[in-house]
Amino acid sequence: MSVSNSFLSRHSSLSSSSFKSVFRSYSQDFVPHHHTSASPSLCTISSHFPAVHQSRSSDLTLPGSASIVKAAELLDCSHDNAKPVVVCLPPESAFPNSLQTTSSESNSEDAGEGEYVNLYSSNQTNGDLPHSQAEPVESSNGEEIHHSDSPKSTNAKENQERNDRRADTQNSSDLDPNDETDELSLIDHEEIVARLTLKQEGEDGPEVRGGSVDILIVHATETDRKDLVLYCEAFLTTYRTFIPPEDIIKKLHHRYEKFCHCPDTFKKRVSKNTFFVLVRVVDELCLVELSDDILKLLMELVFRLVCSGELSLARVLRKNILDKVDQKRTVKYAGLMKPLAARGVAARPGTLHDFHSHEIAEQLTLLDAELFYKIEIPEVLLWAKEQNEEKSPNLTQFTEHFNNMSYWVRSIIIQQEKAQDRERLLLKFIKIMKHLRKLNNFNSYLAILSALDSAPIRRLEWQKQTSEGLAEYCTLIDSSSSFRAYRAALAEVEPPCIPYLGLILQDLTFVHLGNPDLIDGKINFSKRWQQFNILDSMRRFQQIHYELKRIDDIVTFFNDFGDHLAEEALWELSLKIKPRNIQRRKTEREEKT
Repeated sequence: MSVSNSFLSRHSSLSSSSFKSVFRSYSQDFVPHHHTSASPSLCTISSHFPAVHQSRSSDLTLPGSASIVKAAELLDCSHDNAKPVVVCLPPESAFPNSLQTTSSESNSEDAGEGEYVNLYSSNQTNGDLPHSQAEPVESSNGEEIHHSDSPKSTNAKENQERNDRRADTQNSSDLDPNDETDELSLIDHEEIVARLTLKQEGEDGPEVRGGSVDILIVHATETDRKDLVLYCEAFLTTYRTFIPPEDIIKKLHHRYEKFCHCPDTFKKRVSKNTFFVLVRVVDELCLVELSDDILKLLMELVFRLVCSGELSLARVLRKNILDKVDQKRTVKYAGLMKPLAARGVAARPGTLHDFHSHEIAEQLTLLDAELFYKIEIPEVLLWAKEQNEEKSPNLTQFTEHFNNMSYWVRSIIIQQEKAQDRERLLLKFIKIMKHLRKLNNFNSYLAILSALDSAPIRRLEWQKQTSEGLAEYCTLIDSSSSFRAYRAALAEVEPPCIPYLGLILQDLTFVHLGNPDLIDGKINFSKRWQQFNILDSMRRFQQIHYELKRIDDIVTFFNDFGDHLAEEALWELSLKIKPRNIQRRKTEREEKT
């Protein structure tokens, strides 16, 4: 049984078997999976790819075929050979700065990067157009064209456009109601809402309760509605539970191309909103999700944007792809260059008593934080559903760190030959836990607590006041009322904070197992709301970092917590210190007395 498994089972009313499926990652016998296949790479030579964000020119034209760089050959390399798949993005020379464009292209250029920064901006009211569409534009003959519609004519035009959109929606739905792409063509808000399953009158909770995959995607692209900000975030956090990233990229691109060439200003805004949701999807892809197929698909999108004259949008998407690939390459080589930790007690200088308790707590927090900030939210969400170590590498590393730390604490205590030395070390760890609580580091706090409360340690002889003091710390993880004490403490803390991921994984697993994915054939989005609420606190804690100074002597002393004893060896030493028959004879004497 894993550390978290055995620890929580003693402090919970649930059976221990129910925790095995929840906390499989918190097992001490993890075997890392090393990938031998080379990942796709992008040509990122600085001479080929200057800075993405440059000063925009108002006189851009559609680049001809001669100005577009040829696509690089996409090599279908098998995983057996060492050649990576080379994928090249168009260089900055493909984005000319002194070409002519029509007024609509100029508007799309102005609406590019600015709207991406304020994707969910609250200063745009429903139905307002971006400022760039109210600015004068230059026509092909050099004259400036000013939009000077009177309020009366503007209102009439808006009403006419709204009626046209509803007519288009009705006509498209009458053509083929079973068409999968039909709902991706909806633009009228009332028609979109009519296809969603909403909460009933008098019910509490979020408005959206369910819908088809396509209508949920379309609803998420209504980013200019301030009342949908939270829904958009919940959708982007949980969409992987009902549609793969590659499929949602295709659907968003289909909706974007549906309206990007329309002269109607509202439809063009729909296409831009859809595009920037696509950018968010790409930006929040996990590194393990950057497969060859997704990279090739994204390359095709960039080329299509360049060919259609959407140069600013191409820059935004290209930058996101390059950042992701560079990040993946950096992580890969950082893992290869990381030196192996020295093994053996002789490599550790001094003892635990050579360092102050608050300094040890700070260094434990520093190591925890380094791993905690690397965990990507989708890893945690997918673990509750699939429990796949390959899809959750950072989460797996973090839980291994938890287990190693806990077994390291047990080993250090039980290897002391004298009872007074064991007592002194246990009191030292209690002091460290007190400082960890002040630092809001619940991960190391519970790793140490699980060690001190483990059976091989707990069964030994301890002074009464030591046992009572340890019992007070155990109240934090008391399972009564679903770990109310810990949840209350977590709700009151201000970041930075490192939560105990074991309980987050448990909550996500219970939500996944206790709620159906579909209701009446539609996606059960109420389930996704629950998952989003659980993950939102973790996301909040990852946004604010600790400012602690690294102390190499203490980190070296920890030695990656690699030199610890296994469970069987711990029990052997525990029984050697206090054999079972001694306890039995003592109990018999007490009964006779």
